[in-house]
Amino acid sequence: MDYQTLKYDIDDGLLLLTLNRPDQLNAFTVQMADELVAAYERASLDDAVRVIVVTGAGKAFCAGMDLSTGGNVFGLDESQAPTLQDVRERLEDRAIHRGVRDTGGRVALAMFACRKPIVGAINGAAVGIGATMTLPMDFRFASEKARIGFVFGRLGITPEACSTWFLPRIVGLEQAMEWMYSARIFDAAEALDRKLVRAVCAPEQLLGEACAFARTLISERSPVSVALIRQMMYRNSAVPSPLEAHRIESLAMFYSSIGDGKEGVQAFLDKRAPGFSARASQMPPFFAPWSDT
Repeated sequence: MDYQTLKYDIDDGLLLLTLNRPDQLNAFTVQMADELVAAYERASLDDAVRVIVVTGAGKAFCAGMDLSTGGNVFGLDESQAPTLQDVRERLEDRAIHRGVRDTGGRVALAMFACRKPIVGAINGAAVGIGATMTLPMDFRFASEKARIGFVFGRLGITPEACSTWFLPRIVGLEQAMEWMYSARIFDAAEALDRKLVRAVCAPEQLLGEACAFARTLISERSPVSVALIRQMMYRNSAVPSPLEAHRIESLAMFYSSIGDGKEGVQAFLDKRAPGFSARASQMPPFFAPWSDT
């Protein structure tokens, strides 16, 4: 795919996905949303990609929605009057998909469905969608120069990109409420203190630190095991009963034990590095019916 707003670079299993509108501080557009969805879907099924690191070109990560576009800056069709039933039953209908659905939410759902770990390297300003698009990442590293803000209240709009699902799970409900209500911009030190980010780095060390950490997640690991762990942690932590988690864990254990698990056990007994052969593009048969719901 010929990306206009992104850079998609693979190096030895690591995909460096770069938001690439530096002259506009990587401001988010509908086109960027479409390209990000396509990039995450592509990476999910690309066995050359084992882990994803996301950063921004230039001095910002993402300065939020590009508010300079004409018409409805969020790309929504103001002639519609959608109902809850519409978005529950017709989410993929073109009129709803292109005219009603939150573009940031489409990106967040593509990230959520991804079979590869995602690590953020927040190199500068990350506000609005620039902040919420980091929440479906598994880990976030921030530059000392990073500034983060969930600024929706200042604009008279509401949080998006599934952030009301992700943010409380990361930092707790009270902290999520305070950041959303206040709509203030805070620094990397506060983000670290409140556990929104894993580490704060000097600007010149940020990408190297994030990439080095990302590689530890995939070294001598089964791609299928990693994909299942990612999906099970997100999904099972939100089900109402451990019984449902047990059902999925039983299937995951069964199929992994007759797949890469055989090699993993033998490698342990032989005291050697494993040579896993399973591919994340070919998941166990229960995976799609479960993960697509």
